Amino acid sequence: MRNIQRSQSMSVMYRNAQHQPLAVVGIVLVVLFVLCATFAPWLSPHDPAQLDLAGRLLPPSHQHWFGTDELGRDILARTIYGARISMTVAIFVVCLSLAIGVLAGLVSGFYGGLTDTVLNIYVNNAFLALPGILLAIAFVAFVGPGMVNLVLALSISGWVGYARLVRAQVMAVKEREFVEAARALGASDLRILWIHILPNIVQPVVVQAAIGMAGAVLAEATLSFLGLGIPPPAPSWGSMLNDARSHLFDAPHLTVFPAIAVMLAVLSFNFIGDGLRDLLDPRLRASVSSG
Repeated sequence: MRNIQRSQSMSVMYRNAQHQPLAVVGIVLVVLFVLCATFAPWLSPHDPAQLDLAGRLLPPSHQHWFGTDELGRDILARTIYGARISMTVAIFVVCLSLAIGVLAGLVSGFYGGLTDTVLNIYVNNAFLALPGILLAIAFVAFVGPGMVNLVLALSISGWVGYARLVRAQVMAVKEREFVEAARALGASDLRILWIHILPNIVQPVVVQAAIGMAGAVLAEATLSFLGLGIPPPAPSWGSMLNDARSHLFDAPHLTVFPAIAVMLAVLSFNFIGDGLRDLLDPRLRASVSSG
C-alpha cells in the first residue's frame, strides 16, 4: 500500500513538473545558490578578499574564470560568496516580515473593530505612504550599515504586504462553519486562530513569501549598490556592481557576472512563486490530477 501511494505521489509530482517547467528551473537555481552559499569556502577557487594589484582588471581566463576586479580580486570567488550574503539576508528578511505580518493580520482580521481600524487603516497605511526602499535607506543611514541593520531595514515595511494578505484571508475564513462550530464548543481565540484559521490561509502566504524572497534579494543588492549594505570588503553583488561602474566599458565583465547573479536569483524565486500559485490553485490542481 505504501509503495502504491508513493508511486501515485511521484506520478502527480511528475505531472506537476511537466505543467510547471519554469518552477522546476527556479528550484534548480535556488538549490544552486543555496549550495554556493553553504559551501562557498570549498567551491571558491580563490580568497574573495585577496588583493593582487599586478593582476587587476584581468579578463576571464582559465586562471580566473570570471576575471578580476580593480583590486585584483577574483570575481568568481566574490560572486560565490555574494550568494551567501544575498540568501542570508533574503531568508531573514522574509522570516521576520512574515512573523510580524502574520501576527498583525491575524489579530486585525479576527477581532476587527477598533483593533482592525488601528492596525489596518492607520499603521499599515502609514507604512504604505512611503516606498519601502526609502524607509530602508533612511533607517540604514541613521543606524549604520551591517547585516542585522540591513535585515531590520528591509523588514520595516516588508511585513505590511503579509499583514494585508493575512487579514483578508482571515476575514473570509472566520465566518466559515467549522470556525463557528469550534467557537460554539468553547474553543479559545488562540486555539481557533492556530488550529482552525492559520492552516487554511497558509497557501497564499507561502506564495507571497516566495515572491518576497525575490524582492529581498533585489532590495539588498540595491542598498549595497548605494553603499548602505554589508560593509566592505565583504563581497556583495550590489557592491560589486557599484565598484564596476567606473569600468563599464574598459572591463565590462565586472558588471556582467554579478548582474547575471542578481537576475537569476530574482527570476528563480519569481518562477517558484508563480509555480506555487498555480499548483495551489484547486482548479488547476484538479485538472493536473485528472490528466
